[in-house]
Amino acid sequence: MTKQTFLRGTLILIIAGLITRVLGFVNRIVVARFIGEEGVGLYMMAVPTLVLTITITQLGLPVAISKLVAEAEAQGNHRKIKKILVVSLATTGALSIIFTPAMILLAPYLSNNLFTDPRTYYPLMAIAPVVPIIAISSVLRGYFQGRQNMKPSAISQVIEQVVRISLVAACTKALLPYGIEYAAAGAMLSAVVGELMSLLYMLFVFKNKKSFRLRRKFFNYVGEGKETFRDLMRIALPTTGSRMIGSVAWFFEPIVVAQSLAIAGVATAMATKQYGELVGFALPLMMLPSFITYSLSTALVPAISEAAAKKNSILIEHRLQQALRLSFVTGGLAVVLLFVYAEPIMLLMYGSSKAAIYIKVMAPFFLFYYFQGPLQATLQALDLAKAAMINSFIGAAVKTAVIFVLASKPAFGIMGAALGIVIGMMLVTLLHMATIMKALNYSLYIRDYVKSFITMGICVIAGMWMVDHFLLGLGVGQRSGLMIILTCILYLVLLLVLGLVKREELARLPFLKKWLAR
Repeated sequence: MTKQTFLRGTLILIIAGLITRVLGFVNRIVVARFIGEEGVGLYMMAVPTLVLTITITQLGLPVAISKLVAEAEAQGNHRKIKKILVVSLATTGALSIIFTPAMILLAPYLSNNLFTDPRTYYPLMAIAPVVPIIAISSVLRGYFQGRQNMKPSAISQVIEQVVRISLVAACTKALLPYGIEYAAAGAMLSAVVGELMSLLYMLFVFKNKKSFRLRRKFFNYVGEGKETFRDLMRIALPTTGSRMIGSVAWFFEPIVVAQSLAIAGVATAMATKQYGELVGFALPLMMLPSFITYSLSTALVPAISEAAAKKNSILIEHRLQQALRLSFVTGGLAVVLLFVYAEPIMLLMYGSSKAAIYIKVMAPFFLFYYFQGPLQATLQALDLAKAAMINSFIGAAVKTAVIFVLASKPAFGIMGAALGIVIGMMLVTLLHMATIMKALNYSLYIRDYVKSFITMGICVIAGMWMVDHFLLGLGVGQRSGLMIILTCILYLVLLLVLGLVKREELARLPFLKKWLAR
């Protein structure tokens, strides 16, 4: 099986992540155009329930698989790799058989009593079949990532989005005459089919790339896998704890927001619409750059696990430093673009700029979010998942409390929910950083961060000047596109001038390698 270096594997995931996110936004635009803010609100109210169910089903195994497979690969122990995979598939398969029916049975209670909008029943029912599909595919992704082959995961993500976009317009349009709730359920169905196609691709690759026969003595391996199961749980349970806390907090988020807005005197339909604007329009746009930090995080777990198995502390610190610097420079560009051009971007994408105010307020704080993934991946790779879980719990508790306190006040309303989200996010990131600095005696390179802030400041000033003076006679689309391109060029030039992107890192890129060699 082809193994990639840390930067090459990260690059593969970044390219796939970029394609996936762009296609994902096309999907969101199609859904928003067909079912509007209220329909998106119904859709987004159902998604946290799905994420919570998947988190329970996966049991944190993808990260544990990636770490243990990387360690076994470093030792050349292929029998252990098969045992890890067999035990993981048996565990997630059994859990999905339990929780899929549970999700279907609980859907009426959730929609009628907790979400305060009975129409969420239909999206909840539509997405339930995706649980066992994602449970199996996540195990395969963990296996490929543990062997540091990022291509199958990358291509499967693209396949999932292509299939989803191909179906979403037809599904929502066909069901819209029956009501917005049915159209939202149609959007969910397209996601289920996309995940199924993604799983079929990974099964095909696994069958052709594996170095062992999985079905041979499958149940014997399950029976002999007690020690492997304990090793998986040692990493998986704290990891699940972190994800469970995040998923539970996200599950309760629409409930707390709906109840808080009701206390503030906001009608149910308006609360659903406002929540749809915040989490369906604004938040996905601010999370767009996270495909880079997610790619870095995914590649970090096996890379740092392998370095830790070889007791190479210098390489561990080097990998983390690379990941944080790349997270900062890419996240910094996103913050600049979103803060300066929030209104035209929202207008062009969704035909409305109502949610732009949330982006203006939240974007500067999302730098902390772009750091969070690599920090958490490092904690998991260093067997500090329990500390990450505690940090996540503190952040989730603070977030939920702030949302309730602020959103229930008429003066804040839905903006209170936005502030609660960024406060919780910042707190978790700072706690993760403190934990790593204590465990590794890690030092921050302050000079690089100062240079990054200078770069961002110059680009914000230049962007705001262009908004007021640049090509005012052009249409919104052309003018916004030109301003964004010029801002990106200025940002990249400043990165190179200030040395925030290293020559040896650029040399890893195939299309720049020959040019730099000259």
